[in-house]
Amino acid sequence: MAPGRRGLPSQHTWHSRATAVLFSVLSVKSARALRELRRKWLRAAGLGTCAALAALLLWGILGADDGVTEVLAHRGEVLPGRFIEVPCSEDYDSHRRFEGCSPTKCGRGVTDAVISRDEARRIRSIAEKGLSLGGSDGGASILDLHSGALSVGKHFVNLYRYFGDKIENIFSEEDFQLYRDVRQKVQLAVARAFGVSASSLHLTKPTFFSRINSTEARTAHDEYWHAHVDKVTYGSFDYTSLLYLSDYLDDFGGGRFVFVEEGANTTVEPRAGRVSFFTSGSENLHRVEKVHWGTRYAITIAFTCNPDLGIADPALT
Repeated sequence: MAPGRRGLPSQHTWHSRATAVLFSVLSVKSARALRELRRKWLRAAGLGTCAALAALLLWGILGADDGVTEVLAHRGEVLPGRFIEVPCSEDYDSHRRFEGCSPTKCGRGVTDAVISRDEARRIRSIAEKGLSLGGSDGGASILDLHSGALSVGKHFVNLYRYFGDKIENIFSEEDFQLYRDVRQKVQLAVARAFGVSASSLHLTKPTFFSRINSTEARTAHDEYWHAHVDKVTYGSFDYTSLLYLSDYLDDFGGGRFVFVEEGANTTVEPRAGRVSFFTSGSENLHRVEKVHWGTRYAITIAFTCNPDLGIADPALT
């Protein structure tokens, strides 16, 4: 008998132990790999969740509105014209009617073919110059070149009386001529859309510039976002138009114009030079979304069929 061989394991035993050790090592490595994979997955999931939350937050900041289900005019579109006819409300029946002018065809429309972006830029500069003289403490400031009303702090002043002859150093005759030209182009567009004579439409008050930002409201005048009907709020209005002077998502977030309808709100995304127009009754209940960032400029140009309620174009002198 060969000495020393009895206590040694057989070749099979060595192989079994080596295999066990190898699997043990592999198991440890696999466990580490699985733990690392799990860490990476959790990290990726966390980043994905953060990204999703950030996207939702960004969407909210940019002005998402759960009530908006249809876009009448996207900011990236250049529309020669788009019109939707809706049944007229009874609001006009309680007011004196004017044949060939008072709304019988009601609806809402948008066009980018009436006012150029350059004209919008130039007329916005008029608003900027006027509003530089004051401005609301809240988020909504008004400049009315017809009455002279200007937001200052929590109140309004008459800029023509308040600043007197200094106004001629702020505005020029060219500014007022541009204002009149733009008003006339918008008036013709409204008349064509609703099949009435442009001469039967009369500019009415209030017709004004608005500047809206995200500053917290200080007075009721700053709460521009409530739904309303123009014919109810301003009895003289028969046709309402808005000329946008800044771009949605480029110059400001939020601030879209919303026609409020049960289960089917419709929005207009502002674009500099875009004209939105509509009959002023409750068939066109509407509001403006809150502006979340930036500054939104527009001008509201209102028309009446009643010549007694008309106003003249503003003049520098």
